[in-house]
Amino acid sequence: MPDKTQRIWLLVAVAILFGVAVCSHEPIPQDLSYHSFADRRTLLGVPNFWNVASNLAFLIVGVAGVLVLLLPRTVGTLRVLRPAFFAFFIGSVLVAVGSGFYHLAPNNDTLVFDRLPMTVAFMAFLSLIVGENIDPDIGRRSLVPLLTVGSASVLYWWFTESRGHGDLRPYVLVQFLPVVLIPLMIILFRSRLTKVHFIWGLLAAYGLAKALEILDLPIYRKLGVSGHTLKHIVAAFGMFLMVIALRARRGNPVSLTKSTTSGGEDAE
Repeated sequence: MPDKTQRIWLLVAVAILFGVAVCSHEPIPQDLSYHSFADRRTLLGVPNFWNVASNLAFLIVGVAGVLVLLLPRTVGTLRVLRPAFFAFFIGSVLVAVGSGFYHLAPNNDTLVFDRLPMTVAFMAFLSLIVGENIDPDIGRRSLVPLLTVGSASVLYWWFTESRGHGDLRPYVLVQFLPVVLIPLMIILFRSRLTKVHFIWGLLAAYGLAKALEILDLPIYRKLGVSGHTLKHIVAAFGMFLMVIALRARRGNPVSLTKSTTSGGEDAE
């Protein structure tokens, strides 16, 4: 296998190619049909009830994650990456609030409140994977810049959309580039923590959630429960795997020894 520097440059090259491919595309406005969900039933006076209520899953997962992080000893993360995990789970809580608000009255203006917290979760997750697999200190230092870039991508889209020439390209990069880079990082770099299948499980849940989103109407016609409602539940389950990981994973002795030698932090 190539040395660490070569593998990092491979990731950089993939990111650059992905970025060039997206940026060379013409501006992507928000398709207004995106707001037309299959299940629009009103229950208990709440419009689009199930798409709103299913966001409670994100709230439960986010609160559970924060509580686990506050326990005296959480072995499934590295101390230096705890802020990224806190951001990840706080992002889940904010997704519950923002997505619930959006689904009460789906439109471009309320969609901002749905997408902003999602970028918090995306970018925090990318930061902690960088820290666990490449270098803990790089992961720690990347958190704030990544959160800033993620938020800026949504605000840029909203600003351009409000001016009549919407452009989703930066948000597309923020949402989908991590889906490309994270599996590569897991394959190319050995994690400092055991049981990497929790990460693969989260990625698989994300892929399934996107499929459910696309099949919103056919699933609703078949099951009486919309694909978008199920998307929320499946995505929240994927995030819940990280709650379990915080209690189930342990430090990898070989990897942690290398990390400590190079100035990294040990697992808690």
